[in-house]
This record gives sequence, C-alpha cells and structure tokens, in this order.
Amino acid sequence: MRFKLGLAAICAVSLALPAGAHHSHGNYSEEFTDIEGVVTELHLLVPHSWLYIEVEGPDGEPQVWALEATDRNDLAESGITRDYIRAGDAVKARCHPVRDGSPGCLLGFLRAADGSVKDWDGGEAPAPDDF
Repeated sequence: MRFKLGLAAICAVSLALPAGAHHSHGNYSEEFTDIEGVVTELHLLVPHSWLYIEVEGPDGEPQVWALEATDRNDLAESGITRDYIRAGDAVKARCHPVRDGSPGCLLGFLRAADGSVKDWDGGEAPAPDDF
C-alpha cells in the first residue's frame, strides 16, 4: 500500500512541474516596443491566446507577428471576444519582443480599431498615458 501511495505522489509531482514551468517569459525582452498592423488571425485559447498581425518589416515587406496573450477566460472578463477584434482591423500593440529578434512578442496592451485600449496580459492595468 505504501508503495502505491509513494508512486502516486511521485506521479502527481512529476505531472505538476511542467504545468508550473510553462509560465516562464524568459524568451521575451523586459523592454516594451510598440507595433502597428492589421489583424490576420485571433485564437482565443487556454492557457494562452494568440493574436497575429501583419506589420511592415524592416525591409518594407509585410511581416506577420505572433502576439502571445493570456487565456481566453481572462480576456473575456476584460471584454475581449471574437466580436471585439476581427481579421482586417487596424491595431496598435505595446508588447515585450522576443529576445532572438523573431517577429513576435508578449502582448501587454492593444488599441483596437474602435480606439479602446485593453490589457491583454491578464490584469486590469490601466492603459499607459503615452499609448
């Protein structure tokens, strides 16, 4: 009986460790950057949602950026739904870019086509004054 309890405890701990580890944001810069573009896709998911926007790349060519956000439940509580953001909408994002320079970031704030600004990082932080 003790062996089975010990084995169950080891299994529970080994399964819980990866769940906690996935929240690391070490691949993102601590600095913010602002980007503007047009929404191409929105995926409201758990544990993280993704917004894809097309921006003008450094060479002037279109480039699709992947913006990571909090989960769909937190976004819904903030009023962010499929009706709030749609493909074709022009948006502005303030986010932490990926450290390796690839086109992606951890989304903080987003100004929607209607001009409203919302926190996409799971909090209810007020919009920055300079955004």
